[in-house]
Amino acid sequence: MTMRDELAAARDPQAATNETGRHLPYPSGWFCLARSQEMTPGKVLTRRFMGEDIVLYRTRDGRPHAVHPYCPHLGAHLGAGGTVEGQNLVCPFHRFAFAPDGTCVGTPDGPPPRAHLQHHTISERNGFLFAWYAPDGTPPAWEIPGTAHAGVRAMAAWSTEVRTYAQEIIENTLDYRHLPILHHVAVEELDPPQTQGPLLHMRLRLGPDRPHIVKQKILADHTFLMAGLGYLRVELPLPSLGLVSYLWAIHTPTGPRNTRMLVAAACADIRKQRTTGASLPRRSLHRAFAHAMLRTAVSKIHQDLRIWNTKRYEPRPRLAASDEAIGLFRHWARQFYPPP
Repeated sequence: MTMRDELAAARDPQAATNETGRHLPYPSGWFCLARSQEMTPGKVLTRRFMGEDIVLYRTRDGRPHAVHPYCPHLGAHLGAGGTVEGQNLVCPFHRFAFAPDGTCVGTPDGPPPRAHLQHHTISERNGFLFAWYAPDGTPPAWEIPGTAHAGVRAMAAWSTEVRTYAQEIIENTLDYRHLPILHHVAVEELDPPQTQGPLLHMRLRLGPDRPHIVKQKILADHTFLMAGLGYLRVELPLPSLGLVSYLWAIHTPTGPRNTRMLVAAACADIRKQRTTGASLPRRSLHRAFAHAMLRTAVSKIHQDLRIWNTKRYEPRPRLAASDEAIGLFRHWARQFYPPP
């Protein structure tokens, strides 16, 4: 990529194309780095994030942290053998210790130097660990909304790497035209997409696209919430079972035109605001239904993967009259990229 291409992509992210070697820039927002259960106290993980490594660890008091990967002493990678000792992250090379605020607080021999680890702003919600990203380094301008049921955590999850942009994956939700063709799913728009700053809401009625001779169709009303280009949550009430299910599709850019996709599911009782109050049989039902929801979602995603991994990004798509939702989404998505 030439400097001219990079400047063109930065000025107009919607005009970047794959064929010429240009890429959409990384969008701002909250992006998932790990599930909470992966981050037990004392654990150290390395994840790719916006083309770079990021090191995650959880101190003994249970608090998660995310730092830039290299020790400021002599550049050792803290995720390649680094350890957590009490509240400190310890470098594997010379055992320099860093406090939760990033300050170097100890060395094996002598006083610590004036060294500091750079931290990422993180947030833990619903069993996911998110990091904030902004191209200019500005602090978080908004938060991911919580669920109506407190204490809901992902019960089942699946992930994969996708060779496309996070924007392409989440835009797929507003592409109603492909649902009956690719997934054999009938769709009816109940509440059209509505934007509110970094959030986008809509409500769809989905069901199997069966032949007309089948009189009874199982239709379900799904409420969709997008928070930036890395977070999609689908809420599905199931009154006959007394349940409400949550499905997350969370997308994290790992490199240019590379995205880690995490899909997860959970359930809660409709009438109870806290999941901790559910009985053992109900919790078993929650878990079983969450796994069933996840299997259904993943089966549909496998159909999309063939498209995502081979398609190109169209910066100026020739939209049909029924593609109004995609046009609205493209306009909404511009706020997450650097300004022209």
